[in-house]
Amino acid sequence: MTQNKGIINRGSDNTFSTIAIGDKAHASTTAPVPSPAPAAVEADAPWDLGIVTILSEELRSVIDALKLDRHKTPTGLYFYQGEHTVSDITLRIVATQTQSQGQRSTMATLENLRRHYNPRLWALVGIAGGIHDDHARIGNVIVSTDVVYYENRKINPHGTRRRGEHRQAPAHIVHAVNAYFTEHGTPARINGQTAAHADEQYEVYPGVIGSGEAVIADQASDIRTYLTTYHEKVLAVDMEAGGLSQYWQENSVHGTANPGWIVIRGVSDNADEHKGHSYHELASRNAAHVLNCLLPYLS
Repeated sequence: MTQNKGIINRGSDNTFSTIAIGDKAHASTTAPVPSPAPAAVEADAPWDLGIVTILSEELRSVIDALKLDRHKTPTGLYFYQGEHTVSDITLRIVATQTQSQGQRSTMATLENLRRHYNPRLWALVGIAGGIHDDHARIGNVIVSTDVVYYENRKINPHGTRRRGEHRQAPAHIVHAVNAYFTEHGTPARINGQTAAHADEQYEVYPGVIGSGEAVIADQASDIRTYLTTYHEKVLAVDMEAGGLSQYWQENSVHGTANPGWIVIRGVSDNADEHKGHSYHELASRNAAHVLNCLLPYLS
């Protein structure tokens, strides 16, 4: 019995392949198996630490401290990555810079880090304004696993009532930071790391970071007053740590393990009328050096 199955083309633009013509001819085919998409270069192995910076001075300090190399993704994003060995453990580290200051840009940058590298720990490293006369002097570094976001508030005819949001890093990160200060003292004292200030010593304190969208340059600011009364251990203010803690909170609903986070801030000013750029590089380099000191504990 002869069975013929075929296709009739009535002038369309169809193209046919694997066709047999002639007596007892036979042709068969199977659906092509698509080739798997090439894996992203960044995803070939787990990444241990993803660092977010805001200013160029901050990123440059991290690159110098950890010896990172530039990498550009096919989509045009720039990351700086490398390997760093501490305590016989090799850590894979990547750092990047936000497009702008503030909580929203920080959250978008964290999403880029998660999508391209998915590190197990996030670190926000850079500068902050100190609001504690004793602990947060210029050049000192604040290591924070606690963030108070101060922007939520209610405005009524009688005035403004702020509603702080307080978030703490995961327990294993808190334990790592506690171990560092147990072994190095509180404050930990470190010799100056910049050439211009090589003979100076600075101090490292654990403390709370106040975070919002305002650049504070007024010692009598109501934000400063609110933060110091809300929690006496708020030592410094920035514009990004709240975005980090919020992103971590919302990322916790994913099925995968949620990364830990830490904030390391060098004090570059006192959040008053004398605020300026003079100590950005000093504070950035001190913060990057403290991150390096913490790596054996965070690993």
